[in-house]
Amino acid sequence: MNKVRTVSDTKRDFYNQHTRPVNSIYRRFVEELMVEMHLLSVNVDFRYDPIYALGVATSFDRFMQGYRPSQDQKSIFNALCQSMGQEAQQYHKDAELLRGLSVGKSTDELISWFSSPTPLDTAGDFHTTVAVIADNPNFKYNRLFAIGLYTLLEQTDSELVKDEKQLTEALKQIAQVLNLPEEKLQKDLELYRSNLEKMAQAQSVIKDVIKAERKKRQQRAQAQAPGATESTEDSDESQDETSSSDA
Repeated sequence: MNKVRTVSDTKRDFYNQHTRPVNSIYRRFVEELMVEMHLLSVNVDFRYDPIYALGVATSFDRFMQGYRPSQDQKSIFNALCQSMGQEAQQYHKDAELLRGLSVGKSTDELISWFSSPTPLDTAGDFHTTVAVIADNPNFKYNRLFAIGLYTLLEQTDSELVKDEKQLTEALKQIAQVLNLPEEKLQKDLELYRSNLEKMAQAQSVIKDVIKAERKKRQQRAQAQAPGATESTEDSDESQDETSSSDA
């Protein structure tokens, strides 16, 4: 009998892959996403699909904006995927495939396609995946899948997602054609959008703090050695990265 992986197993794998500390302000998001992905991966009804992949990739990209050092973002995402026994490349590939699906389509056309999926040159066999989801009474709905759907709508019509009435109606129609829990879908996306706003506010505060610290360093350098200003500016970015890591 195969042993079911635990959250501890997944976290250990993650930190074995990504050995640098995760900045404190982002650590909670990374670990919550990791746990969410883990719990889905061990659920017998869960099946990986491109909409889920788009949700994971989009959520990560948006909540990790402004991360320092920036080059660690790739390492963190790779470690997240590998800790699930998957490859980041597959997530990116499927996410891009779906982003291409929404190009040149209206919201009505997208919803109509979901109700009767047909092969598309840009979407591989995704039409089969959608049909299976709609016909599967045991489909494991999840928040990341919802974010993937929201991202498709957003890319199809960025103004629609800003209009509560239109967004609610579009999600209602998608929930009906894919047999998803409409109320849960709506609530999950309300929380997602609210958290995006909170994260944007936090990132704005961080930028202000870093800017103030940079100004103080430059002022100290000028006071101590007027000729050292240029070298101080050159080192600002690396010092900013250190400051944000300790935040």
